[in-house]
Amino acid sequence: MPQQPPATPDVIANARLPRWLLPSDWPSQGHEPALARIELADGRVRRTTPVTAPQPTTGHVWDVQGAPVLPGMVDAHTHLDKAFILPRIGHVKPGLLGAIEASISDRAHWTHADLRQRAERGLQQAWVAGTTHLRTHVDWWDPQTPPLAWDVMNELANEWRGRIRLEQVAMIRLALFQKPNEARALAQRVAVTGAHALLGGLVHSSNWDPSALRHLVLAAQATDLDLDLHVDEELNPNAQGLSLVADLLREVGFAGRVVCGHTCALAAMPEAQALATLDAVARAPITLVSLPITNLLLQDAATGRTPRLRGLTLVKEARERGIPLLFASDNVQDPFCRAGSLDPLEAMQTAALVGQLDTPFDTWSDALCRGDWLQRQPLARATLDGANADLVVFTASDVHAWPSRTAPRVVLRNGRPLTL
Repeated sequence: MPQQPPATPDVIANARLPRWLLPSDWPSQGHEPALARIELADGRVRRTTPVTAPQPTTGHVWDVQGAPVLPGMVDAHTHLDKAFILPRIGHVKPGLLGAIEASISDRAHWTHADLRQRAERGLQQAWVAGTTHLRTHVDWWDPQTPPLAWDVMNELANEWRGRIRLEQVAMIRLALFQKPNEARALAQRVAVTGAHALLGGLVHSSNWDPSALRHLVLAAQATDLDLDLHVDEELNPNAQGLSLVADLLREVGFAGRVVCGHTCALAAMPEAQALATLDAVARAPITLVSLPITNLLLQDAATGRTPRLRGLTLVKEARERGIPLLFASDNVQDPFCRAGSLDPLEAMQTAALVGQLDTPFDTWSDALCRGDWLQRQPLARATLDGANADLVVFTASDVHAWPSRTAPRVVLRNGRPLTL
């Protein structure tokens, strides 16, 4: 077990960094990368060097004795407006549509104070977990007026600036994009919120409307908004949402960043069809976000029947094609998901087991940390050097156990251990 950190460490010694965060010429020790020495200064990582010989011990050195270390985490898909409403919800019909129905019935309780209290509870959980970037979807059902939750999230985005980067996605009913002029007006209402606002929607067989989806994409393009969509959150092998989104982006030359969450239907499609769809996603390009906890609970759900299907999208096949892929928390203690917290490690642990992921720390932990995969910027090699010293040290784990035993951890913010 590593020693307690000094109040302001100058060096984190003997840190185990994942392979994706190391240069190709990083030396090895046996079958694993050499441990790292992480030098900190002025709240940033000055440099990382391999520990291949005894190192000088001047300054405040924290020897973490091989503990896994990651940069601050990204929770790429959450629903702070719905979080923690489960205690006041009665019976919920199984499956996605039943959860939507129960959530709509709870809106009568959504006052400014209620929304702030629940969202801040979630942000506090994320802060303690080591999250530095969180994206929340916000239900938006009135074409003329933004929902109260939209304004609350905007307030919190400003208040939490410098601690957690909070982005908000307008999750608008697809039916509201049926007319091009109304679609653009909706996008303009979203855009005035600022750079942390995105356009979104639910694309599902129950509301399938290719024309409205086209208008949604064109409206985002016209207003220079990035897109984050719920797509094919179902196990219908005939679902066409992801395929059409990929085709539309190529057709209209969309230049923003597009994220598609869930895409469970890929797991139910014939193999050739699913892989062809992923090829189109890679060309578009689109970032995929997998929500393993919620989709395990919602997909193939029926009262009194054990589910047979997992609902996890094709994460390995996506990786083979170079498609950026993130795991995220999604819903927390609401009709969509009875479990969970705003700690993305829980999603990673579920994904590692359900997806049978080999070497999760070295190979898959970037799916919790790559905020650039959400942004409109070139994808670059990840490095700690020069970055903010927002780090998560898993003091009770090692690379073989990770992501189990993940709760005990030390979170550094700007190089200082977080005190609770």
